[in-house]
Amino acid sequence: MDFIKSQEEKIKEVLNKIGYKVDYVKLNVSNMPELGDYQFNGVMPLAKEYHKNPREIAQELVDNLDKEDFEKISVDGPGFINIKFSNAALVNYFKDYTLKEYDKNNKTIVLDYGSPNVAKALHVGHLRSANIGEALKRLATFLGYNTISDNYLGDWGRPMGLVMLELKNKNPEWPFFDENYTGEYPEVEITNEELEYLYPIASAKAKEDETYLEEAREMTARLQRKERGIYALWEKIIEVSKANIKRLYDKLNVEYDEEYGEAYSDNFVNDVVEYYKNNNLTRLSEGALVVDVAKEDDKKELPPAILVKSNGTVSYETTDLATIYDRVNRHNPTAIWYVVDNRQDLHFDLVFRTAKKGILKDKDVKLEFLGFGTMNGKDGKPFKTRDGGVMTLESLMDQVKEETAKKINENYDESLKEEIAQKLSIAALKYADLLPVRTTDYIFDIEKFCDLNGKTGVYLLYSIVRAKSLLNKASDINDSLIKINGLQDRDVLVKLLQVDSTLNKAFEERSLSFITDYLYQLSKSYNSFYDANKVLIESDEELKKSWIYITRKFVEVASTLTNILAIDIPNKM
Repeated sequence: MDFIKSQEEKIKEVLNKIGYKVDYVKLNVSNMPELGDYQFNGVMPLAKEYHKNPREIAQELVDNLDKEDFEKISVDGPGFINIKFSNAALVNYFKDYTLKEYDKNNKTIVLDYGSPNVAKALHVGHLRSANIGEALKRLATFLGYNTISDNYLGDWGRPMGLVMLELKNKNPEWPFFDENYTGEYPEVEITNEELEYLYPIASAKAKEDETYLEEAREMTARLQRKERGIYALWEKIIEVSKANIKRLYDKLNVEYDEEYGEAYSDNFVNDVVEYYKNNNLTRLSEGALVVDVAKEDDKKELPPAILVKSNGTVSYETTDLATIYDRVNRHNPTAIWYVVDNRQDLHFDLVFRTAKKGILKDKDVKLEFLGFGTMNGKDGKPFKTRDGGVMTLESLMDQVKEETAKKINENYDESLKEEIAQKLSIAALKYADLLPVRTTDYIFDIEKFCDLNGKTGVYLLYSIVRAKSLLNKASDINDSLIKINGLQDRDVLVKLLQVDSTLNKAFEERSLSFITDYLYQLSKSYNSFYDANKVLIESDEELKKSWIYITRKFVEVASTLTNILAIDIPNKM
């Protein structure tokens, strides 16, 4: 059993034995290390329940506890119990320590994150969804869940009609647009750069020219009817755009199990709409087909969910309902997590309520909206380019790579420097993105987040790389934990005790901030240990083995958690 869990069980048993009924005991990491490693605050609610002085209960507990594992245990303040574990207990636990492997729990989580629009450039707003979603997927997988990740593409609807209309105006001779054409369609040259250039042009025209907008609507209708030529051109656009999206996500170490989009979900729209109609869950409102989802205890007025608009087209709510319908039928998940911008809260509230009222009424599937804050510039506003435009994700990645390249040893050859700069830049981006609590906005400062000495991904990688370098130089030493020599040794081991609670807390809160902060604290402790001890030239062989062992366990834990964050570790820096 995990060391802290075993201590919690001992305290629970003693409390029950001396007459205080408890089902659960939680030890918290002490924020005052001078008082102890951990703190137990659980006597406060017991004092209220049993009408006794909390210090009295705390002292009673301390008096009845077996002190074998404690160097010091004291009652402080109104009834806090501070615990410092003995070095002997730590040595005994860590002599056979390996990072816990979690058993499979037969629960499936579908994660929806990323979700870029086809034929449009990925911008900085896509960064958080991809980073948070990928890390949550890896965390859930590590903890024993079966995970399925879906990059739900925006590949249907008017944006596609706009792009194809602009292609038609530019290439009127292409047979894709001829409804009477029956031959084989030619190979045509379409680049991702062209698609990303055409969409904003088409979008601007549609806002200014009603005739152009009507033509775009007709082109969209031809696509949704799956007219042969238009659909063939759409498939070509999808192929080109998806390849570029994958290229960028590969750089971010973001991988998906599925890549179904709005077009695929469209196959289930009619089934979903008919279900709600046949079960008398709909009504007409100003020509639109809607579902009422407001509840009596709602604190604010909530509009109905629109299934079919007054013009006969389906809404985004309907498309998302169709997606849920398909995911539940194919995967039978325990939960579906949506990692999206906080500003989508109302949309998903409507979707989830509509789903629970209808297609999920008899299914035990938990739908979770995992909203996140925005990444802002130093001015506190959404991150922009110097001329005020929306910055593309690739431009941001290039800027961070340029900054991290300054941290690399100049003596390395260019190919090695390129490889290291790439890994450092992704670490800097990801760590900065995952450091704040998921729901909060944050300021992205390139210089600050690429700092070798700050709370950064670069600092984390530097710590791991030099620890691995030490292990490589000591590869012939058969290490084991024999003794704890000083405060620095002990501090690393106490930090290692926190890994399981950190992972579980991150999962419970759906926030990677717990892992990023823990990795910083662990790395900081290890670096103090590293600087205080001359490991390789230590003459005391037992002590040298202990220090190598501590280094090995630091690397094991830090590397595993870094992988959960989808950060790669270079061999050199």
